[in-house]
Amino acid sequence: MQAWKDYQAQNKDRFLSELLDLLRIPSISAKSEHKADMQKCAEAVKARLLEAGADKVEIYPTDGHPLVYGEKMIDPGKPTVLVYGHYDVQPAEPLELWKSGPFEPVIVDGKIFARGSCDDKGQFYMHVKALETMVKTNSLTTNIKFCIEGEEEVGSPNLGKFVASHTELLKADCVLISDSAMISLDTPSIDIGVRGLSYIEVEVTGPNRDLHSGVYGGAVANPITILAKMIASCHDENNHITIPGFYDDVLNATEEERKLMSLAPYDEQEYKDDLGVKELWGEKGYSTNERTGIRPTLELNGIWGGYQGEGAKTVLPSKATAKISTRLVPNQSSEKITAMLLEHFKKIAPPYVSVHAFEHHGGEPYMTPIDSKAYKAAAKAMETTFGKTPIPVRGGGSIPICALFEKELGIKIVFMGFGLDSDNLHSPNEKFNLDNFYKGIETIPYFHKCFAEMS
Repeated sequence: MQAWKDYQAQNKDRFLSELLDLLRIPSISAKSEHKADMQKCAEAVKARLLEAGADKVEIYPTDGHPLVYGEKMIDPGKPTVLVYGHYDVQPAEPLELWKSGPFEPVIVDGKIFARGSCDDKGQFYMHVKALETMVKTNSLTTNIKFCIEGEEEVGSPNLGKFVASHTELLKADCVLISDSAMISLDTPSIDIGVRGLSYIEVEVTGPNRDLHSGVYGGAVANPITILAKMIASCHDENNHITIPGFYDDVLNATEEERKLMSLAPYDEQEYKDDLGVKELWGEKGYSTNERTGIRPTLELNGIWGGYQGEGAKTVLPSKATAKISTRLVPNQSSEKITAMLLEHFKKIAPPYVSVHAFEHHGGEPYMTPIDSKAYKAAAKAMETTFGKTPIPVRGGGSIPICALFEKELGIKIVFMGFGLDSDNLHSPNEKFNLDNFYKGIETIPYFHKCFAEMS
């Protein structure tokens, strides 16, 4: 619709300026010192939703960080779309690897560099500006609700309680999420599933205090060495996870699905060059796209112990700690896998150390049906603005609330992400292409139009 294009062209600079203001707020949910920033960001999201044309917006407190709910209800007889997103972001460390301040957004070569630019402030804000576009051009065809939370990056510990106690408030015909990636602007794609997550921490303790490595080395087990061996034992020579029972519930992808995934354009040398690695690593028998989409993984997210200050200190440490996560696929259960991981690390510990292992958070894998009205509407919308039919792919990341929404609200989810895998999510120098940001704002109104026509 020309009216949409005209309005967006006239206001694109303001849209960007508003996003940059959001990115300047260090809304890091994992750090307690940013509690005030979380509240500030929630209030900013509320203000932007009201300015965009929402009739009702409210900040709901939780046992953690606040959640923002907004709505624009035009006709109870029309379909309702629930837009989910999150305003919290990952910690920015290591800060020394950023080329600019993580909360001082800069635009370089058509890309916004800032923490949260793609995950997820830039992407959920596309929906706010799409709402404004439709309201200001008097062309809204659906009712729209917004659920923008502040705890996604720490596993959404309080969202389940909120959804369960507000099912009538959140009642809708589908959930629309832009917190995922697409292949490229030249090759649009839609995630048809995301992986689940199990995140644990393992602490290994040896002696009751740090020891002189000359006096005691060779006589007392070093917790760092033991922990490293325990972690290394979790993969075999084919990079297959060795924990007994880990693959028992895995729903293997069909040959048809694997053939469909192989149609996605992929340049291995370009992939390696972008990451600065000489060779790739992964489970034998699967392609790179399959390893990051249809297969479960176990990764070491952090490890520490002993002396880490400047210079040398010959110490045999008392403790060593690691943070470990697994990505899960249908039909794996995060609860079952977490219990399995905790038990495994306790079981394989040798008698000269003790192990304390505990869970941080988890979430279930999710698959969305490609024959649903919501998926068809998303595909039609992208085909309209991209001129190409989007390819269905599996996303490698996790969105813990997906299975929760379907269970409590009884509706399906559709993913319509406009980020790129190369946008450095969770890494230094996170970015979001301006072209992708504006393409999202252009495409989202067509989703609502198509969904209304199909409903």
